[in-house]
Amino acid sequence: MSWDEDTLDEVYHKTDGKCHICGKKLSRINYGSPGSKGAWEIEHSNPRAEGGTDHLNNLYPAYVTCNRSKGTRSSRSARAEHGRTRAPYSRQKKQEKRQASAVKGAVVFGTILGLLFGVKAGVAGASISGLICYNQDPDDD
Repeated sequence: MSWDEDTLDEVYHKTDGKCHICGKKLSRINYGSPGSKGAWEIEHSNPRAEGGTDHLNNLYPAYVTCNRSKGTRSSRSARAEHGRTRAPYSRQKKQEKRQASAVKGAVVFGTILGLLFGVKAGVAGASISGLICYNQDPDDD
């Protein structure tokens, strides 16, 4: 099937340019170019052969080899082969997850250090913990 550029962009950015099956980085310009570095295709999470549609919520980016080896299996089983339980997050979702993690880390660690060693240690601990938590990639959880 032929896809317009807007659809290709939406699908590609849905997972921040990563294959939803194996999690590796794709090349936006190598859509539909088997053999090229980062070549990808639009993959139907619920295969058309099993009643899946071309609705955006059913479309994900996948390496050509991942897409073709998946066949009519479920995305869950294809991801499990790569040790994954879900598709990578979009850039926006990653940002939200990082911010929430930073706040949690800062509050918890800052509170513990503050109770044990005083206010200055609590503030320092909160700052360091918040920064560490923010810099963790939510796709690695």
